Amino acid sequence: MSHQVETMAYAGELPWHGLGVPVSNDMSAYEMMIEAQLNWSVKKVPMFYQPNSSGVTDFVTDTMQSVEDKMLLIREEDNMQLDVVGKNWHPVQNQQAFDFFYDWVEEGKMEMHTAGSLSNGKIVWILAKVNETFEVLKDDVVESYMLFTNPHSFGTSLNVRFTPIRVVCNNTLQLALGQHNNGIRLDHTKKFDPHIVKDALGLASDSMIEYSNKAKHLVNKMSTKESRDEYFRQLFPMTHHEDQVKGYVRSKKAASANRLHNTGTPGSEFAKNSWWDTFNTVTFMYDHTLGKGNASRLRSSWYGDASKAKQHALNKALEYADVA
Repeated sequence: MSHQVETMAYAGELPWHGLGVPVSNDMSAYEMMIEAQLNWSVKKVPMFYQPNSSGVTDFVTDTMQSVEDKMLLIREEDNMQLDVVGKNWHPVQNQQAFDFFYDWVEEGKMEMHTAGSLSNGKIVWILAKVNETFEVLKDDVVESYMLFTNPHSFGTSLNVRFTPIRVVCNNTLQLALGQHNNGIRLDHTKKFDPHIVKDALGLASDSMIEYSNKAKHLVNKMSTKESRDEYFRQLFPMTHHEDQVKGYVRSKKAASANRLHNTGTPGSEFAKNSWWDTFNTVTFMYDHTLGKGNASRLRSSWYGDASKAKQHALNKALEYADVA
């Protein structure tokens, strides 16, 4: 399937999504690129067209007239066609993406964690662990990671952002804070300058301190059975079909969230029935139970609906905590 992981390597323990080939813990950025089989480059080549017998235009690369404002983006090692892009579209090579982490890794401020590609090479990502953590409660630790997404496709921006992960349950949390809610985005019509991106990101510690304060606020505010039920109903509203079924008062997903919360998720024992516990029920669902397999959950959690849904869940949990 197109959304599946094409190649991937990970250092240390098996990641939350359960995917990838294990490598040693002390990988340099360059070594991780090799192990993840991402040591390939892309290039733009001219496009040509030829009307077929039905009058519909077929895009090909070896006949007739060239397309003036479009080019074909291909992977050089195997000529895999990745996408159609504009002439002013500037590719960022995988080597440039890994070089972005070089100084931080060499200085011991970060460790390479995972790297891989999705959608037949259209999305390349690198995840590095930042050597900063915080405890929400004793033994309930949140670690900070930097996610670099390098898309080789038209209409998708390069993105660099911090991503917290709760260790006890491997839940990927959402870090939408301050000026750069979704990290730093760079359109491919602009040339990639790593120094500008690093300056705009600021320090990981600033973002993590803000997230720590929000997490501890959720820990100290308790939810009730009624408020949790309302919270889950808002996050997982009934589908049109469910709304038409007599006797349905909540969606199947909302009912599942209630059951999961009642039985407990990893780490729920630290602050049972707090809004931190309730919020992490939702993140656990998106990372470990919803979706069609680990690969689709990974993509959705970082780039798709799950990423947006988790941010919405955090905002709603903070609203409820403020009045608890």
